[in-house]
Amino acid sequence: MQSLALIENWPVPTAAAAVVRADGTVLGRHGPTEHRFPLASVTKPLAAYAALVAYEEGAVELDEPAGPEGSTVRHLLAHTSGLAFDEHRVTSAPGTRRLYSNAGFEVLGDHIAKATEIPFADYLRQAVFEPLGMKDSSLEGSPAKDGVSTVADLVRFAAEVQAPRLLDPRTVAEAMTVQYPGTKGVLPGYGHQDPNDWGLGFEIRDHKSPHWTGGSSSPRTFGHFGQSGTFLWVDPAAGAACVALTDRAFGPWAAEVWPPFTDAVLAEL
Repeated sequence: MQSLALIENWPVPTAAAAVVRADGTVLGRHGPTEHRFPLASVTKPLAAYAALVAYEEGAVELDEPAGPEGSTVRHLLAHTSGLAFDEHRVTSAPGTRRLYSNAGFEVLGDHIAKATEIPFADYLRQAVFEPLGMKDSSLEGSPAKDGVSTVADLVRFAAEVQAPRLLDPRTVAEAMTVQYPGTKGVLPGYGHQDPNDWGLGFEIRDHKSPHWTGGSSSPRTFGHFGQSGTFLWVDPAAGAACVALTDRAFGPWAAEVWPPFTDAVLAEL
């Protein structure tokens, strides 16, 4: 795909990208796709998938108590537990605001580790990385932001999310469905959104503006971006997913180049 070569114009030291269909067919790749990059918050969808495996295994229930009083596993996954962004401090009642929370994912990781009696990094490896052949992926700290992976590995994950084998497709459909509809909140880097739609660990594009995906991205697009200059989106309308990893922190440069890049990829599809 010629559109992927646009990453050569990005103001970053290193970048790699790829596009994959649901059946695992890689339509194009560019750059060092075996290079290990820090994922920052692109870690969250991976952690969420492990949480959903724990749910299907019966280790946890989505609506069991977890986190602050009144909060559940579902609240933690959907950023509505009321926990602050990076502090284990309650700032609102569960289910009332979309408070994007690293702390919430850390509480979630601890909850699953306790339920499964397996450290969360090990559980993620056993539940997601190993079955998908993600040999160069690891969690090296917080389940909110300390994943490390490659484009080659994340392509495998992006194919899985589009055509689930590790999970029942109904569980994945639930993860891509808006939780607590109508909830307002701030999308980091893009300001206040009303509503700020989110599924279970995946952000849902809907009609947000501004946004890190493209102007031609369908409202059903879901995924995540990270402060390390990384993103993964799946556009069901296009029948494909795109992964792009860099080693430059998110900033105005990314807000400028990511949307036209995505539009170029979608146009080529």
